[in-house]
Amino acid sequence: MTVLPLVFDAPRRTTPPRHLADLTRAEARTAAVELGQPAFRADQLARHYYAGVTDPAQMTDLPAAVRADLTAALLPGLLTPVRHQSADGGRTRKTLWRLHDGALVESVLMRYPERATVCISSQAGCGMACPFCATGQSGLTRNLSAAEIIGQAVAAAAAMASGDIPGGPGRLSNVVFMGMGEPLANYPRVRKTLDALLTPAPHGLGLAQRSVTVSTVGLVPAIRRLTEEGLNVTLAVSLHAPDDELRDTLVPINTRWKVAEVLGAADDYARRTGRRYSVEYALIRDVNDQPFRADLLGKLLSSRLAHVNLIPLNPTPGSPWDASPLPAQREFVARLRAAGVPTTVRDTRGSDIDGACGQLAAADQVDGVPSVALATPSVPQPPVEESVSLGTDPDEA
Repeated sequence: MTVLPLVFDAPRRTTPPRHLADLTRAEARTAAVELGQPAFRADQLARHYYAGVTDPAQMTDLPAAVRADLTAALLPGLLTPVRHQSADGGRTRKTLWRLHDGALVESVLMRYPERATVCISSQAGCGMACPFCATGQSGLTRNLSAAEIIGQAVAAAAAMASGDIPGGPGRLSNVVFMGMGEPLANYPRVRKTLDALLTPAPHGLGLAQRSVTVSTVGLVPAIRRLTEEGLNVTLAVSLHAPDDELRDTLVPINTRWKVAEVLGAADDYARRTGRRYSVEYALIRDVNDQPFRADLLGKLLSSRLAHVNLIPLNPTPGSPWDASPLPAQREFVARLRAAGVPTTVRDTRGSDIDGACGQLAAADQVDGVPSVALATPSVPQPPVEESVSLGTDPDEA
């Protein structure tokens, strides 16, 4: 584990410095001209940025006399790594980032034999207030800028390319918006990030649309907006209860948009894309894991183009809730499959570094219920020094 000093000052809610990743290609070229350089300098900077090059001295296609000024103006450092923590033999790495105003966010990079996935944050904190989620309990500090979100993915891609993660040099293949925050509550910046992830190199990371997952607790207008955008990224809906009475408690936004409305919007997305959406469901002992709720969920989803990811809850400190016992998990899976609903159980990779579901929701799925007991480690709660109060007034979306 690499440890750097933490800064506990409350963040100043100033706008992050202008960054090339916040601009369209045309805007970036205009900015270069305004700095007294040819427009194509912006394209050169973009090529370096998306390749993970941060040292101006390595940007040898730029005149030496202007490298420092250009990079300071269009590639300011927005994300400072405070700490890396590794698990799974180094194949899982969680990074704590300090932003320009002192706010803290995390991302998790997970390497598998056939892919590498990074889970990124879209907000500092979260305003959705789901009581079983450590991030939700911390409240919302502010939205991240597009460049702050994109930077997490660019850093992960650079770590893979340079062989920082055991296994030799490789390629980042998947990005999931399942880190801190509700992505669709920061829609404009998340949308800009999607452009950067999907645009081919050298002006983006060139990922496939189906390799990018956007998760939401159910902001119906934003789901419909995403549908209208014409993208084919994977949609994940954090449901956690099949009935409104319970979901009103577990996912407070449900008091505004009910289960039927959320799934109706997801259905429209599935119809347009022709692709299944994912229903995320945290299994909480004696809260939402009863057989009758499995049957309700099965009935609700049996005719829909959806599959279920079951997530054994990682209880947060101070919470009375914990994961459903293995027999209850197995019965829940069996009942959903009997109803014809494709069901998987979420892998809890990185749980020993507080990088699993509940703090970053950063994990991939595995088929079925493992033949051995599923891991049910402690729920994600950042260490005390990471969860220092940073304020509660969010910026404007």
